[in-house]
Amino acid sequence: MPLLEQTDRGLYCAVGDFYLDPWRPVDYALITHAHSDHARWGSKHYLCHTDTAPLLRLRLGPVSVQSLAWGETITRRGVEITLFPAGHIIGSSQVRVSYQGETWVFTGDYKTTPDGVSGQFEPVRCHSFITECTFGLPVYQWAPQAQTAETIQRWISDNHQQGYTSVLLAYSLGKAQRLLPFLAETGLTIYTHGAVAHVQNCLEAAGIPQPATKHLDAQVARQDVAGHIVVAPPGVLDSTWLKRIPKTRTATCSGWMAVRGQARRYPTDRGFALSDHADWNELLAAIRATGASHILTTHGFTAVFTRYLREQGYDAHELHTQYGQEEDTLTPIETTA
Repeated sequence: MPLLEQTDRGLYCAVGDFYLDPWRPVDYALITHAHSDHARWGSKHYLCHTDTAPLLRLRLGPVSVQSLAWGETITRRGVEITLFPAGHIIGSSQVRVSYQGETWVFTGDYKTTPDGVSGQFEPVRCHSFITECTFGLPVYQWAPQAQTAETIQRWISDNHQQGYTSVLLAYSLGKAQRLLPFLAETGLTIYTHGAVAHVQNCLEAAGIPQPATKHLDAQVARQDVAGHIVVAPPGVLDSTWLKRIPKTRTATCSGWMAVRGQARRYPTDRGFALSDHADWNELLAAIRATGASHILTTHGFTAVFTRYLREQGYDAHELHTQYGQEEDTLTPIETTA
């Protein structure tokens, strides 16, 4: 029996009696990060990174949570569990599971290039590596973040000079926090949708400093927003909330914007290829760095990516999960103010 196996509730370690990012309620759940496709309500007890714990409570309510620092190890029924940074969003972690000389690593979601807010991805040596491949095609290769940031800042400056408000659509947990530091460099006021403001407040309360923003609630006069910046989740498109802001230009921030055909299908004025997932080259580099020969691929272009890995000599297989519907989806998710 493998150390980790697929069940109808999610990835399960039988000898340690725990699940990793389960999609149904369980007694003991290890959580890689607080996105809703990986952290679901209903389990009796959760284990996650210290920075994920407040976000988990924000998303799930007053749940039972134990937290670990990166590199800290606990033992459950003889199985060693250690968290390492995944670089995906604040608090996101890879989970290393070791038992009697066998080591598996489950990445959840990850990217290897540092973004300044999410922690630096750390390669972890293992025998079996479970990797996402959301962008597991050669066409997906990200430009350096500084280059993308400069492009966004230039777009905002042009909008400001023409009297337009720049509305950037970004998932409230993850992408928004990554955008804010270089949006702050413009010197303009940053207004946030309620979904983003709630995350910012949660992080501030947990001692994780955030750039200065203003919650765009009903008390803010919409004319005061003119020419400045608004950060909101994708679900506000075509909403009355967005329509109340006069003279806007909108932009989608997502890895899918790297492909022109995909970008054209999304009804915003601009698209910026900014992703919190590893691109093609990052995926391959991460796999090589683990030294693992057994690779399981989840959520993304699993068939194509798995076939390529097999051609490179890996013992690679697809692992069908219920992950993948979060910040890089083009389906509007959040609509609450």
